Formats: sequence, C-alpha cells, structure tokens
Amino acid sequence: MGVLMQAFYWDAPRIENQEATWWDALRARVAGLAADGFTALWLPPASKAAEWNSMGYDPYDYFDLGSYNQKGRTETWFGGQNALAALIGAAHQSGLQVYADVVVNHNSGADEQEINPIDGVTRWTRFNPASTRFPRDWSCFHPSSFETMDGFGTFGDMPDLCHRNPTVYAAMMEYSRWMIEVIGVDGFRFDFVKGYGPWLVKGIAEYRYDRNGALLRPFCVGECWDSHRTIDDWLNAVNTFMDNPVCAFDFPLHYQLKGMCDSYGFDLRGLTGGTLLSEYPDRAVTFVDNHDTARDSGNAVIHDKLLAYAVILTHQGYPCVFWQDYFNFGLARANTSTGITALVAAHERFAGGDAAVLYADHDLYILQRNGFGNQPGLILVLNNRGDQWNGQRVNCRWRQNRLQPVAWCGASDQSRPNDQWADGAGSIEVWAPPRGYAVYAPQ
Repeated sequence: MGVLMQAFYWDAPRIENQEATWWDALRARVAGLAADGFTALWLPPASKAAEWNSMGYDPYDYFDLGSYNQKGRTETWFGGQNALAALIGAAHQSGLQVYADVVVNHNSGADEQEINPIDGVTRWTRFNPASTRFPRDWSCFHPSSFETMDGFGTFGDMPDLCHRNPTVYAAMMEYSRWMIEVIGVDGFRFDFVKGYGPWLVKGIAEYRYDRNGALLRPFCVGECWDSHRTIDDWLNAVNTFMDNPVCAFDFPLHYQLKGMCDSYGFDLRGLTGGTLLSEYPDRAVTFVDNHDTARDSGNAVIHDKLLAYAVILTHQGYPCVFWQDYFNFGLARANTSTGITALVAAHERFAGGDAAVLYADHDLYILQRNGFGNQPGLILVLNNRGDQWNGQRVNCRWRQNRLQPVAWCGASDQSRPNDQWADGAGSIEVWAPPRGYAVYAPQ
C-alpha cells in the first residue's frame, strides 16, 4: 500500500516559524519525500477554524481554506487555499497522494447563541460563515428532532453536528465532493469517529467522485482510539456491503510498540497480539506516534523508537511515519542504513506478501514476508536483549540464496550484520544487534 507521512505535528507552524506558511514548507519537502519512498501525505484539517493559531480541530467554515477574511485573518494557520492547491499539485506531480484530515463531529466559533427548544439550553449554534455554503442553526446540532443518540457525547464544549438532518448530511457530502473534485485531495482521515454514525463515513467513501472526467475512489481511514474489539466493530459497521473498504488506525499496536520500546521485560511473543494488524492487516494503518499520542508521555513512545518503526515498516498494514520523528527527532538518518529512510526503502522494495513468524521467544522475534509481485520478501529480526547480539537458525522460503542486511540498528552497536546464506533446505542463521533490529533481503 505504500508508506504514508503524517505531514504535521501539534503546533508545528509555531514551533517551526511557519505560521500561515506550513503548506509552502511542505511543498518544499515533497520531492525529497517522494525520493525517500513515501507515497502519500496526511495533511492537518485545512478549513477555517474558530481560532487563528488552531490545528484545525475546531472547524468553523468548512468551505474556507484560507480565502475569506474571518476569525481574524484570511489565511488559516497553515496558509491560504492557493498555497494548499500548489502543495497538492506538487505532491501529485511527484507521485504522492494527499489525504485531508476532516472533522465532522463538532464545530466551534459560532457567531451567536441560541436556545435549543428541545431541551431549553442556550448554546453557541448560529453559524454565518463568509463562504455562505453551510450556514447552521440549532437544528443542525444535537439535541435534535432528527436523532436521539449523539455518539459518545460532546467533544469538550463544542456543539455536535446532527448528520441525520438532511441539510447537514448534504453539506458533508458536498464538502467531501468539493475537497476531492475541486481541491484535489485523494482521501480522508476521519477524526473522532466514535462521535457519530459509521454510515456517514460509509456514504463519503462510497460516493462516485468525478475528477476531470475520471472516477476516483478515495482512501479513507478512521481514528477510533479504542480497543481492537471496538475498532473491529466500527470497521464491520462501515464496511458491510461496501465496495470501497475503509481502514482504521491500529491503536492497540501502538500500545504494544510502546510496551516493547518503553517497558523492561516486554515479551516479544505477544508483539502483535490483540491488534488490528493481527486480525485485519489489509485494514490496518499502523503507526508509532501521532500528533495526539506524542504530546503525552503516558501515550508516546519514548525510548528506542526505531525498533517500533522496524516493526511497522516490515509487517503488513499501511505504515504511517510521524513527521516529528522523521525530521525533528532525527530518526530519518538519510544516506545511512540505520534509520527510518532505510526502513522505508526496504518496505517499498521488499515487503510484499503475507507474513509468517519464523521464531519468537521472550527476547527474539523473527518475521518473514513471503513476497508478492515485484517485492520478493524479507526477514526481520528483533532483539530485545540490551547487552548482546541475538540470533537463531530458522527455515525460510529461499533456497541457495544470499540474504543481505538492508536496514539495521542497535542501541549500542550499529555495525553491519554479516550476510547470511540459505542452504538447499532453506535453513539460515540471522542476527540482530543488542536492543536492535536487522532486516535481511534476498540479493
């Protein structure tokens, strides 16, 4: 499926001195990201938000991407609509898809308060956006005569949209159509999907979009930050009788990776247990950290992050690399074999086909990708011991083949592992450095 780059992190425009110019900054990176092997960008919410210095998760005017002077400025914190269009054009020219983060659960920044006659409570629900394309009043929000259940409750004090209202549903469909057919995005990341009916995501994913006379089926992924069972239930609800299946972020795997990287004595035999990856690998978008988890040490992966990236960039699923890890924390390590860049290259060149665990004990994990099409497969070796190299003889799919390390790293030893040979029976001995990994591929 390629490799996705989450092209932002929390407060990135301020931290990198790119307020109102983040789209321009991304455009300057597009060619390099494509050369590194990335195939898609996930952008932050682009619509005009209630606050100027906002990451966009408090949407006010869906159809203002930085074209109307409202909420204190014409541009959003990321830039204007023309800059966004230029970024998308550059990405497409370099062969990258672009996915828009969309927030359809709640709104913020209303212009007036109103009394909701259903419960008599006064709320900020009167919206008069400058684009004029989706004005709202109390009837567009919960509580509503169209729907009694409001997902999992309100998101903070922001009013939740009622998508059963035909006006709201039509606006959401028009917004998604406009973003794909006019603005040019190729898919959507849906924020906080537990807050509204899965049928809305289904409707957006199934719509037949027409961009320049060509049918487009958007890639769609939902943020269901919960247990694997809840994620499974949400995916089943969305994808039943569906011809453009939707994916979900694998939060259970994220916490397994955190356990591996940050906890003493983690047992590698349970590495992928209870994850979306283990049950629905074709629907799993795997990640190490994102803009939300990275802000909280209780959720963020703190230590030995490259171990986690070795997992998501060799296993099945659609791996997502976090901008801050790649650039700000220096884990890309371009032009070396010991960073994310080498793992992305290994993913794109070798990581095809089904996966098979060849060996696993408390401290050693060996996985084989069996290969498919132009990707011949690979072997990943994870070593949880912190004081010595660790390896094992296993039986692999190759016969009379030399396998070379194409990516590797250890916490205290970054020396290159030796080439290994698979004999006529497929027996091969593979090793990884202390508290590290090695990826072997056939030559």
